[in-house]
Amino acid sequence: MLRSPCRRLLGASVGPAAALAAALLSSLAGCSLLEPLDSVASVLSPYFGTKTRYEDVNPGLLSGPGAPWRDPELLEGACTPVQLVALIRHGTRYPTAKQIRKLRKLHELLQARRPRDDRAGIAGGRDLGAVLADWPLWYADWMDGQLVEKGRQDMRQLALRLASLFPTLFSRENFGCLQLISSSKHRCVDSSTAFLQGLWQHYHPGLPPPDVEDMECEPPRINDKLMRFFDHCAKFLHEVERNATALYHVEAFKTGPEMQKILKKVAATLQVPVTDLNADLIQVAFFTCSFDLAIKGIKSPWCDVFDIDDAKALEYLNDLKQYWKRGYGYTINSRSSCTLFQNIFQHLDKAVEQTQRSQPVSSPVILQFGHAETLLPLLSLMGYFKDKDPLTAYNYKEQMHRKFRSGHIVPYASNLIFVLYHCENAKTPKEKFRVQLLLNEKVLPLAHSQKTVSLYEDLKNYYKDILQSCHTSEECELAKVNSTSDEL
Repeated sequence: MLRSPCRRLLGASVGPAAALAAALLSSLAGCSLLEPLDSVASVLSPYFGTKTRYEDVNPGLLSGPGAPWRDPELLEGACTPVQLVALIRHGTRYPTAKQIRKLRKLHELLQARRPRDDRAGIAGGRDLGAVLADWPLWYADWMDGQLVEKGRQDMRQLALRLASLFPTLFSRENFGCLQLISSSKHRCVDSSTAFLQGLWQHYHPGLPPPDVEDMECEPPRINDKLMRFFDHCAKFLHEVERNATALYHVEAFKTGPEMQKILKKVAATLQVPVTDLNADLIQVAFFTCSFDLAIKGIKSPWCDVFDIDDAKALEYLNDLKQYWKRGYGYTINSRSSCTLFQNIFQHLDKAVEQTQRSQPVSSPVILQFGHAETLLPLLSLMGYFKDKDPLTAYNYKEQMHRKFRSGHIVPYASNLIFVLYHCENAKTPKEKFRVQLLLNEKVLPLAHSQKTVSLYEDLKNYYKDILQSCHTSEECELAKVNSTSDEL
């Protein structure tokens, strides 16, 4: 197989199996301040939406977060991977400053409350409101969505697992050819850095990684037009982001019977006036349970405020927001991601062309670090996780078994991977190049066939409209006369 003319790594050669084993041990040795291997599991974990831990989507990682696992549907044998393009969400992060301010407001409300013996505020023989009033509020405004150490660990371990899954692509000689793109947000840049450190551990077990600037590969390049395309789409900003009515169903659900039931229950449990609470404060309390679990690996008393029925309704509230702002709610949500989708296929096209010419693939691995807001529109554009009926404020019970569950699609460190294969013994030229998609390291059936592998040309034909007719400048252009948004 042809190799790319990349800068060679320094240092003694280490066998792949030995390198992986040593790197995994090195990675896990740094976990003492993070989650223990018998990680705390909350019964609420499946319902945290976009605040879900990656290991809750891949439960096998709870026993060994660096343990390599190979999906049996992955191609092998006569087909050799020649390029991998990965879109990766940042790792576990702190709450945003806005979320922290809401939590502080709720905490102050609890500290100022006046418990009454005749109210049902005792849970398991304790006054839960008093417990939470005394529970340390360790979140500070400076944290503001930054990557936490657990998030760096997410990235280092993902790097180790991908390197073990695709050893020829992540070979030492290819390290100098890595192409990394990142959103300008610190949590994404820091995620890309941690991923490189994980690869360094793979190549140099036992050695501390140098600064990214001193590594053989190029440092990550900032490209918000790709990774934060939504910020550069005038139509999306006008019709969705800055439109007070675009999230009507989210606001309607907040005042609907499901949330009002939770509101009254939480007020009684915490012994605070129900008029002092609202859906936003309830939601931030629920997310605090998720943040404490994801960041510190602890089940805090905030989790005891809710039961599974509460969690399901709160998950739906979060999914409504993602659906109407990032998913199928409005066509512009997904069409604004056309440039990113086309960019992925430009990389794949180039790899096909270079392989056909018996040239080494110049960029065997392309890694793009973004957000849940990057991945969800792209997956919607591709036709994944679309329910028969739209998610609304009024069909919660009917959507209990919905496909669109953001926490199962884009948890922290979620990843969508395109793998291009060259099949040497193919009968026809068309059959020589094939593609597989992986979502969170599991093979994702193709939308057009439900098969686990597609001929590259067939995949391009299926997405022909997006690849040839979706022009961001036109899609995102504001209409000269205001018109009603295309609600689905």
